[in-house]
Amino acid sequence: MKAALYRRTGPAAEVLSVEDVDVPDPGPGEVRVRITASGINPTDWKTRAGLTGQDPETFQIPHQDGVGVVDAVGDDVDPSLAGQRVWTFLSAFGNRWGTAAEYSVVPATRVRPLPGDAPDELGACLGVPAVTAAHCLLVGGSGGPGALRGRDVLVAGGAGAVGHYAIELAKHAGARVVTTVSSEEKGELARAAGADLVVNYREPGVVERVQGFTDHVDRVVEVALGANLELDLAVAGAGTVIAVYANEPEDPVIPTRRFMVANAAIHYVLLYGVPAEQLQTAVSWTAEAAGAGALSPLPVTRYGLDDVVAAHEAVENGAVGKVVLVP
Repeated sequence: MKAALYRRTGPAAEVLSVEDVDVPDPGPGEVRVRITASGINPTDWKTRAGLTGQDPETFQIPHQDGVGVVDAVGDDVDPSLAGQRVWTFLSAFGNRWGTAAEYSVVPATRVRPLPGDAPDELGACLGVPAVTAAHCLLVGGSGGPGALRGRDVLVAGGAGAVGHYAIELAKHAGARVVTTVSSEEKGELARAAGADLVVNYREPGVVERVQGFTDHVDRVVEVALGANLELDLAVAGAGTVIAVYANEPEDPVIPTRRFMVANAAIHYVLLYGVPAEQLQTAVSWTAEAAGAGALSPLPVTRYGLDDVVAAHEAVENGAVGKVVLVP
């Protein structure tokens, strides 16, 4: 099969290559997926660049997320999975067979059925972004998605991949959603996802506009804690949970006393370290929402497998929407 891979970490143009490798066989508890689209996340290029300190032992086929059809199952796997169309998540986590290839072998626990009428673009967009969004909306709370009904949610960066799904999942759960964006173009994306109020954070009066929508949010899905602390605290109160899923070049200084007075909490979210039970809860909610037609694909830019370097560089340079590799 053809696969994009790297044997050492570094710049995309220096370490990524497309090669012929043997089609892997699924082992016990695993399935093999014929990949029809592979989604690229920021953590994919950061791992390939060496920013996470993970050098491959032999070679690594990157990308955590993908969509395709199960074409073989290993021992101890339900044989009825064969032939099912599925989306994958955390495919390259502790596994050399990521989705940037014609076939990927993953634990059966890391695939979920994709509704028959859902496009490949949606399946490739789920995984890390949608499951991260789901966990951010649930972490530190109780009662599951139902607890969000009638609540107010603030989503920072509503046009980003995690922000997009945070809006859609929160609306699916019955919450009201306000989101911040940096441009009118991104504002249109956030409105299309269902946000009740979209605020351009580059314009004056951001805090006042959000406070006009609500003076107390129950949940913040946060992409830039340091930059957004003043806004988050302005609408935080007893029980507010701020779920932070991304870091910044400089670690922010946390005003502990203000958080104590507000009785608000910060939870940090990195999907790869989420406890198994909580991860499965987030995955199950994502799968349910996808099955209900509540989730939509991001705007997609497609690259062929041979253009994997350009695809990685596009994500590294902040491409809007989702970059997808088509084997």
